[in-house]
Amino acid sequence: MYKKKILQGFIRLHILYHATKKQGIYGVEMIEELSRHGYTISPGTLYPILHQMNKDNLLKKSHININGKIRKMYKSTQKGIQVLEELKSFITELYQEVIT
Repeated sequence: MYKKKILQGFIRLHILYHATKKQGIYGVEMIEELSRHGYTISPGTLYPILHQMNKDNLLKKSHININGKIRKMYKSTQKGIQVLEELKSFITELYQEVIT
């Protein structure tokens, strides 16, 4: 139970990080990326997270044509970038404390 709650925070952080890269992210791409790191997440879990992060102005949504398919792309807003930068120092400190 607690493991799941903690991992949900890491998933949001991971999404925010990737949404600052390139043109942004779309859902299936993010599910695959998270899977590479051992997270198992369904579209029914991911999309509400993306929608909430969009509502919280951490991500902005746009539509882009990729190989004839219209994808909802999510890119970090300035607020999202700022939140990510602020969290980096907390992550570093926590990592050093927990791992060492």
